[in-house]
Amino acid sequence: MGLLSGLLGNASEVDSDDLDKVLGDCLIDGEEIQKAYKVIRDMFVFTNKRLILIDKQGVTGSKVELLSIPYSKITKFSKESAGHFDLDAELKIWIGSELEPLTKEFKAGDNINDVYKILSQFVL
Repeated sequence: MGLLSGLLGNASEVDSDDLDKVLGDCLIDGEEIQKAYKVIRDMFVFTNKRLILIDKQGVTGSKVELLSIPYSKITKFSKESAGHFDLDAELKIWIGSELEPLTKEFKAGDNINDVYKILSQFVL
């Protein structure tokens, strides 16, 4: 991930080998990582069972919060593709009865369509 892209809050794809350190024993039997994205230090991980939000906190990032969202709690989702002048794509996910969606920015090189397909496969 480029430093400038990361500072602007854009998401870049994470190698699944890097996730082993963070997720450790959090995955259940039969659960597999489909895709993972990183925004500066935070990550969101799509498995075949749930969406896991990883929030690294503090100066060193050694304190980590994991938030699990079962796909059954995702009520709707949308994507906005990158345009000619706006080089970022945006993903919005509404969870439960929350009025405001979870929003993530993707840089133009990342394929937001893969994430949209993963959500479609597991939520619909």
